[in-house]
Amino acid sequence: MPKKLILLIGSPGCGKTTDARLISEKHKNEITNYSTGSLIKEEIERGTAIGRISKSFFDKGDLVPTQIVLDIIVNAIANAPTEIVLLSGFPGKQKQLAYFGDYLFTHDKIELISVIELQVNEDLARERFLSTGRSEEIFTHEMDAYKESIDEIEQYYNKEHLLKIINAEDDIEVVVNNIDAHLLTQIEELKNR
Repeated sequence: MPKKLILLIGSPGCGKTTDARLISEKHKNEITNYSTGSLIKEEIERGTAIGRISKSFFDKGDLVPTQIVLDIIVNAIANAPTEIVLLSGFPGKQKQLAYFGDYLFTHDKIELISVIELQVNEDLARERFLSTGRSEEIFTHEMDAYKESIDEIEQYYNKEHLLKIINAEDDIEVVVNNIDAHLLTQIEELKNR
């Protein structure tokens, strides 16, 4: 039976990693939460071959090559302890979108059931990002990469009827409740199929 995947995307500083963690805490036995960044960091910390390659990109604030990211993600999803997986921060660029689309098309181990985009204005995103101790330079770098790709990512998932946009400027409780409400409708639909 394929794992059911929900993607949580958005600009740097939109709160996706925190929101995903809070959602998975609410649904401990039903949803496993992974963040793309955390999965890559784990590989780096474990000193794996993939981790060493990733580190050279990560240290500069550059995106890790798509094929490496995809391998890390697919492996994590396949080994998740629950049927439903919530993945934040992927895809972050057009190439990731294309590779992942191809992967889903040619493999039946993962079924993408929803893509949630958290939208937030740039000033608030910057403020949140910098409050975590990261630099303005890295924020600008990541925001530019996000802006370069988001239109194409939105169009693609819209066309597939998978995209749900949620305003992430509200208080975190409101945002998490909105994400949760959407997820519950997705899970209900799965049960009724």
